[in-house]
Amino acid sequence: MCIHDLASGRLTVCLALWSYFFHTDEVKTIVKSSRDAVKMVKGKVAEMMMNDRLGGLDVLDAEFSKTWEFKNNNVAVYSIQGRRDHMEDRFEVLTDLVNRSHPSIFAIFDGHGGEAAADYVKAHLPEALKQQLQAYEREKKDSPLSYPSILEQRILAVDRDMVDKFSATHDEAGTTCLIALLSDRELTVANVGDSRGVLCDKDGNAVALSHDHKPYQLKERKRIKRAGGFISFNGSWRVQGILAMSRSLGDYPLKNLNVVIPDPDILTFDLDKLQPEFMILASDGLWDAFSNEEAVRFVRERLDEPHFGAKSIVLQSFYRGCPDNITVMVVKFKSSSGSKTGE
Repeated sequence: MCIHDLASGRLTVCLALWSYFFHTDEVKTIVKSSRDAVKMVKGKVAEMMMNDRLGGLDVLDAEFSKTWEFKNNNVAVYSIQGRRDHMEDRFEVLTDLVNRSHPSIFAIFDGHGGEAAADYVKAHLPEALKQQLQAYEREKKDSPLSYPSILEQRILAVDRDMVDKFSATHDEAGTTCLIALLSDRELTVANVGDSRGVLCDKDGNAVALSHDHKPYQLKERKRIKRAGGFISFNGSWRVQGILAMSRSLGDYPLKNLNVVIPDPDILTFDLDKLQPEFMILASDGLWDAFSNEEAVRFVRERLDEPHFGAKSIVLQSFYRGCPDNITVMVVKFKSSSGSKTGE
């Protein structure tokens, strides 16, 4: 559950309406817990901001101790450790603008329970995906595969490998996985967890590229319950009282219970129809402070900056009190000459 939504009370209002119409005791408990969480988070944010003011430069130096910047053609990334003790966010960009042997690959991985899972997926998934995409491009006419099926295969395969490896060493780390494949006319986005993508269309509207996998969502709650699991409130709604997302890569103890799954949601977008200006891929640290619409407006006004607004929105999220690692990737679809990314 993100700070911004808690502070605004949006989730509380939605759950209250749900409770009114369906009158379930469970939902009424969620509403009460959400109200309590609003008070708790407001107090926590105020405390963190006070610590920043009292700590001065020493605090800021610690919180920006691991900062990554990336800029290449029409892609920019800015990533900070923020107020967390460890930096568990990772990202990857793989493009071939010369030979066009595969679609461009953009990925965000937000680890939890340690850095191992995000490191593993970053090291193994994008490169394996690139190789399979290259083979597919060579044999496309005769292949029964597609971008969505390739994405699903590779994501599930890397999760199986990681669960086997990590369970042998009792490493309980996990990670989100948000990957976008960009070809000339099509954008395909796969999501596992609560990292999120959003696109700005030709009219400046925000178009959701993914949807978060949260335990309190009706579809996810039903699935967890069918598997014999439960969700409970511990700062946010969590599977088995542990994990604040309902799908992830890794997390082998919860995978063994089948209450957390690695299955991606995959969406495909027609670029000729949308004529997009840019897209934002980000870890949930950004979405703790910004809605989709607000993020699109903020970045759109700053596309002329060196990092296409990525650095500005990361720092703004930090100053709004986000307690998490924050990683933002901005991909511009059109250059000043009006050509698409990669052309």
